[in-house]
Amino acid sequence: MQEQKKILFVINPISGGKKKTAFKKTVLEVLDLERFHPTFQQTTGPNHAYEIGKQAIADGYDAVVAVGGDGTINELGSALLGSDIPLGIIPEGSGNGLALYLGIPLNETAALRRINRFDVQEVDSGIINEHPFFNIAGLGFDASVSDKFANEQLRGPVGYLRTVINVLGKYKPCRYQLTIDGDECEREAFMISVANSPQYGNNAYIAPNASVNDGVLDVCIVKKFPLYILPMMVFHLFNRSVDQSEYVEIIPGKDIKIRRTDHGPVHVDGEPLNIEGDLHIRVQPGSLKIIC
Repeated sequence: MQEQKKILFVINPISGGKKKTAFKKTVLEVLDLERFHPTFQQTTGPNHAYEIGKQAIADGYDAVVAVGGDGTINELGSALLGSDIPLGIIPEGSGNGLALYLGIPLNETAALRRINRFDVQEVDSGIINEHPFFNIAGLGFDASVSDKFANEQLRGPVGYLRTVINVLGKYKPCRYQLTIDGDECEREAFMISVANSPQYGNNAYIAPNASVNDGVLDVCIVKKFPLYILPMMVFHLFNRSVDQSEYVEIIPGKDIKIRRTDHGPVHVDGEPLNIEGDLHIRVQPGSLKIIC
């Protein structure tokens, strides 16, 4: 008889505003228990998933599964980065950007069937001032939204939209000096997103041609634009055509430096960080194994 693979399911109980009390029961019904031995652990706060992931390596698990959103994926992926232990994903977040790009179903049962297949691929990651990211990192407007949304009581898409509207009324574009693979430029920007995969989540595509397998990051510069253009910008996001806007410039790069005149928050995979000073962003090709 084939030896069972040990799988640890790491559950973020508050991600996406969804209750997950029945998740363990679903796993025991859907997972191939002849091949896999599941165990479960809930996170209790920021950085706990990272600590659990590091302990899972020490405990000899064969796979670790993030049951949460892009923030949970970020913590576990950061812990598993460069190891031979693959990361599985059960999308339970507000946006689920990386899962949607990878074609992982949002339905729990269907996503668990992907775990049963156990098809593993290597994907790129980015690193911004030593903080890994797997989907998108950014600064400017979207980072300000992430910073405010972290303290929002109402989770999920509705809470996120409310935060976007609140930040939009007060936000002012900033000036940035960029060096992308040695080429320098200066831009006044509403925001800058550095994308490893194409979308934030909920099918909002900020970098339509980004890929987790191409060894580069897409630097998406959203320039200052008049407010009346906002509905068209939103249309471009959800129509996967943001690169066709005159207010958007996308430059691929492997090594990116950004100097800011104003020091605001930065986000990695939707989670806000306070990073002072200049930013240095690099791609790490094929650095994370993912079950998809």
